[in-house]
Amino acid sequence: MTTIDYSVWDHIEVSDDEDDTHPNIDTPSLFRWRHQARVERMEAFQKKGDEMEKVLAESKKKLTEAQKKVKELEGASTDEGKAELAKAQAEEKAARKEERAAERKLSEYRSEEKKQPWNVDTLSRDGFSKSVVNVKPESKDETEEEKEEKHKTFVEKYEKQIKHFGMLRRWDDSQKYLSDNPHLVCEETANYLVIMCIDLEVEEKHALMEQVAHQTIVMQFILELAKSLKVDPRGCFRQFFTKIKTADQQYQDAFNDELESFKERVRGRAKIRIEKAMKEYEEEERQKRIGPGGLDPVEVYETLPQEMQKCFDEKDIQMLQEAISKMDPTEAKYHMKRCIDSGLWVPNSRTDGDEDDKEGEKDEEPKYEEVKRETAEEEK
Repeated sequence: MTTIDYSVWDHIEVSDDEDDTHPNIDTPSLFRWRHQARVERMEAFQKKGDEMEKVLAESKKKLTEAQKKVKELEGASTDEGKAELAKAQAEEKAARKEERAAERKLSEYRSEEKKQPWNVDTLSRDGFSKSVVNVKPESKDETEEEKEEKHKTFVEKYEKQIKHFGMLRRWDDSQKYLSDNPHLVCEETANYLVIMCIDLEVEEKHALMEQVAHQTIVMQFILELAKSLKVDPRGCFRQFFTKIKTADQQYQDAFNDELESFKERVRGRAKIRIEKAMKEYEEEERQKRIGPGGLDPVEVYETLPQEMQKCFDEKDIQMLQEAISKMDPTEAKYHMKRCIDSGLWVPNSRTDGDEDDKEGEKDEEPKYEEVKRETAEEEK
């Protein structure tokens, strides 16, 4: 016949309200004092265990640091390095000894804890308790290349649906569309809508940009709500629409303020993109204009004296020769060389269609130097 072991009940502390008390003693007060004293003893015992665990954790950390230091100093060849190694090894030995002492004390505490008598506060404990919450699992950090590839793949697949969502106006329409297409509730949709807003602003489609900007902030608010609740955004977008449709003025103002700030940022980004495109275009045009000597004819023209600019404006060679003859020879040579290097003046070009005029094929710069010399002799 199987016998039942009742020894487990030998270490149960009898409940306070089962004790017999003297008629002259205030029984409820006595029970409260006894219970309070027992609770304080339990808390003190628990605190003692917590401190022991803390000491053990610190000793383990100290040992790990000591072992790391010993490993770094291993193989030292200098006397100073060997001395440091010996010191580190001594510290490691002391840390290991301290860790073992802490483990031994904690083990003794655990044994003592098991011997503690049960009471009304410790008899009833949850056998199991479980609550299921739709929490988004933590994902590993993605590299920039992985994020870019993920965004590219998503946009290629759902670009048409994202654009459709960006054009919606009413709260109910947006909620219904996301209910039908929950995969759109993600960072990739928000990022695409931001780029879409900037593109529209660059194209000067301001009203359309403001409409898409509204939907961008809707998506960003949903993502922020999911982050604060630590849930998948696909499981909380309905909460956002319920909240925004019945929101107080403060929440509505926060949404509108963020929308206005976002539109200002879009305008700023669009302006920067336009300025960059203009600079690239101007640089391309400048490269096309660059002359044989690597100078820009427009820049050279702007640095010429006013008399020479007038000659080029009227395309009058005779006037140009006269203007050069009146200038300082060094200055004239400097400006003409820049004109040639920029392609503003081509020395071997013909001023007329006469093929018999051999003189027209000579270098123009020597001609101007000769004119200048003759003019200088006449002045003498």
